[in-house]
Amino acid sequence: MTLTFGFTPCPNDAFAFHALVHGLVRASFEVEPVLLDIEELNRRSAGGELQLTKLSFGAAAASGDRYRLLRSGAALGRGVGPLVVARRAGSLEEAAAGRIAVPGRETTAFLLLRLAAPALGDVVELRYDEILPAVVAGDVDAGLIIHESRFTYAEHGLVSVADLGEWWEGETGLPVPLAGIFARTDLDPGLVEEAEAVIRASVEYAFAHPEASRDYVRSLSHELSDEVCAAHIALYVNEHSVDIGDEGLTAIDRLLGRAAAAA
Repeated sequence: MTLTFGFTPCPNDAFAFHALVHGLVRASFEVEPVLLDIEELNRRSAGGELQLTKLSFGAAAASGDRYRLLRSGAALGRGVGPLVVARRAGSLEEAAAGRIAVPGRETTAFLLLRLAAPALGDVVELRYDEILPAVVAGDVDAGLIIHESRFTYAEHGLVSVADLGEWWEGETGLPVPLAGIFARTDLDPGLVEEAEAVIRASVEYAFAHPEASRDYVRSLSHELSDEVCAAHIALYVNEHSVDIGDEGLTAIDRLLGRAAAAA
């Protein structure tokens, strides 16, 4: 049996799921990786296209009853939130009221921005890796950045206007829930339970053998330095990736509750 598994080509996902993709953890099924930007994965969830998929928690509610959350493989933690950057220092409110590039309206990053700065101006959707160049070029006044851009924005001469992770943690005292792994609800419950277990085993394998995925990470991250890849993995793959935990589940519930109240 083969299950389609959608995740991003970012270093954290390549690191976490390398063992599963390459058959290094025991499972009754194989996975067919579908490597896409997180916003594309969010959009495809509307049709239930993928059997296993990474989804932004900001998009999870929109997927309705098509998917259920697995406890393993999540991107969730402290100090991991999206940043708002600009060419010059200023307030979050000023940046948000102007022309701001975002990595997708279904992303958790955009949800956090809407919660932190409800009075948004002109929102421009761009793929996450196109945002920094757009800010530098002056095509937009500010950018909402995720993934490895948080490690490289200063190299582009940009400044951080706001850390939405810090804002969330200050508001709630909880870690920032960015994205999780979801299984389609029409899958056999026993198969879903096994999928959760083997994803956990893959993350645990990654921690136990941190060098094993190096070539796979590099093959998917052509333009990133080894240092940026390592920093990316260290930030986004943590104990919550092994198991979301009770605090993580509380954070997800709080985020979705605040999203519903703000809708």
